[in-house]
Amino acid sequence: MSVKTKEIQSKLTSEEVLDILKEGNQRFVQNNFHSRNLLAQVEQTSAGQFPIAVVISCIDSRVPTELVFDQGIGDVFCVRVAGNVINQDVLGSVEFACKVAGVKLIVVMGHTSCGAVKGACNNVELGNLTGLLDKIKPAISIVSNRGVAADDSRFVDEVALENVQLSLDTILHDSPVIKEMVDNKEVLCAKGMYSVQTGKVELNLL
Repeated sequence: MSVKTKEIQSKLTSEEVLDILKEGNQRFVQNNFHSRNLLAQVEQTSAGQFPIAVVISCIDSRVPTELVFDQGIGDVFCVRVAGNVINQDVLGSVEFACKVAGVKLIVVMGHTSCGAVKGACNNVELGNLTGLLDKIKPAISIVSNRGVAADDSRFVDEVALENVQLSLDTILHDSPVIKEMVDNKEVLCAKGMYSVQTGKVELNLL
């Protein structure tokens, strides 16, 4: 597989990028990866990069972004933080990816059995982690108000999915740069949910 070039990046639509990620995940689930010479891709991207998407996901070791979407070197920006929460540094990274580097799609991807979400649900307090988990708690309130009980087996995953939506809302609310690009259809947003049980990503445009 060749690396993404400026020409390839510029011609792709946001919808086409979404399809590329969906198809890549299908290959991952089927264990049918594209053949890549990664060292050759290192050389080919050494003078520049033209990724097609930026993916904000959790640090969970079971969710390696490029692998689950079967992407190569130079294909996607990966922003990883526990609970895929949004802060100023994440926003700045996404603004760079979109406005400077030309990506066409912003993906926020949560996952099942998320430890950060479980920690927020259990009111864990630990150093700087406490403030991070506080960012997830609005999603807990929304799911609780929806009538899902905290002891329901679906609760943690429902909170994780709601947290993805709130993260996307935060990006659009707190970044006028991204909001303008989305309004102008220069970039689209998508919400993703990865199953640590199956490897499948449910991925849909916002």
